Amino acid sequence: MGSEVELVSDGDSLAVIGNSTDVERFLLSSGLDKAPSKSLDLHRLWSSSGTAGATVQIGADVAANSGRWVKLTAESAEAVRKYGLMATKTPGVSHAMIGQPGDIKRWLQIAQAPSALLGGPFALTALSTMMQQRAMQQQMDEIVKYLQEINEKVDDILRGQKDAVLADMIGVDLIIEEALTVRDQVGRVSEVTWSKVQATSMTLARTQAYALRQLDVIAEKLEKKSDIGDIARATKDAEPKVREWLAVLARTFQLQDGVSVLELDRVLDASPEELESHRLGLTAARRSRLELISRSTARLLTQMDETVRKANAKVLFNPFDSPAAVTSSNQVSFGVLDFRGRLGIESGHESADAKKWGRAAGEVVEKVFVSTTEGAAAARRFGDQTFDRATEVFRSVDIDGDGVPDQPRASAAAEQAGAALKGAAVGVAGAFGTLFQRKKEATPTAQKSQPVPLDDRES
Repeated sequence: MGSEVELVSDGDSLAVIGNSTDVERFLLSSGLDKAPSKSLDLHRLWSSSGTAGATVQIGADVAANSGRWVKLTAESAEAVRKYGLMATKTPGVSHAMIGQPGDIKRWLQIAQAPSALLGGPFALTALSTMMQQRAMQQQMDEIVKYLQEINEKVDDILRGQKDAVLADMIGVDLIIEEALTVRDQVGRVSEVTWSKVQATSMTLARTQAYALRQLDVIAEKLEKKSDIGDIARATKDAEPKVREWLAVLARTFQLQDGVSVLELDRVLDASPEELESHRLGLTAARRSRLELISRSTARLLTQMDETVRKANAKVLFNPFDSPAAVTSSNQVSFGVLDFRGRLGIESGHESADAKKWGRAAGEVVEKVFVSTTEGAAAARRFGDQTFDRATEVFRSVDIDGDGVPDQPRASAAAEQAGAALKGAAVGVAGAFGTLFQRKKEATPTAQKSQPVPLDDRES
């Protein structure tokens, strides 16, 4: 007998069902053994089996088989397509039965119809729901690692805030974590457990919206700064605040995924016929949250790029503040990119280097050289024009009208101007002379009233 496994894909992940040895062999041969994966509890498919006879058969299949959920990348998803997965009646879900018959080493499609394990009316819906839950749990694990790495305790951050919006958030994580623990132990979500969790959704949404608004406020404040010293200080102050609010965002997103896991379990238990529509609705809501977070953080990244541009443009006269602003901006960008990566948001952003003072000075010297060269050319053109005008000015002219040039224009004009000035000077001198003469004539009369010196009277 060869190996046989059953593949089910929802586009983002793959479920591999079969004998545990065959499942491991397939993962190794397809290169998926290094991908993030989690086990699937196939016992939960019993409620979707349909008839009593099918339930007995499924019980035997569950005992003989195991399941594995595997997260797919773009490359691994393309590699899985070669196994011929076919679309099913469940939206977005494809299926294939593959095996290695006899001595054939390649995995080939050996059947198109699902096995009895997945042949129930809601079996594929239930399995795709389990896959979605595993994907969210994997994301939750990534966020836990992220919060540990940045060493931010969300409860401490929230307690440090005075806004009443955040007050209700403290303790919500304990309620959700407790419900998830009970689910893992019991295998289902009871009405009592769900009643405790149901009211937390509004609190999580309000806190997440508040954190997004705080990031927008930080970006707006940085946008209004123009002085490079103010930019450097504001960017440095923004770095820890951005890290804190990203931690709050990550925690709220993680807990929202936890609530979705519990909600799907509750619907599967209470209304399995509504499970498919509910699953698709939660998927759309999660996508909307991601898009909102993506836009807000993208705006912050854009502002960091603008800050770096301003800093590098002014590095020549700010050799200390400009590099500091670039360093802080890059630190903020690294934190935002790490956060986006943990949530599965793709980014094509690259960090920028601080322009060195010597490089900026070199660019200025180059600009001065270009300007000087252009100025020299302009001066040369001006000199040529001036020479032409000078030649015209000093060309000889005929003054007396006899047809013979007598003297240059400039000389003639100078003599005429000199004569005019001479006449004006004579007139002015005459006026001053008349005034002086009048003053002189009045002087003796004034002298008669003055006393005679003693020496003159003795003589």
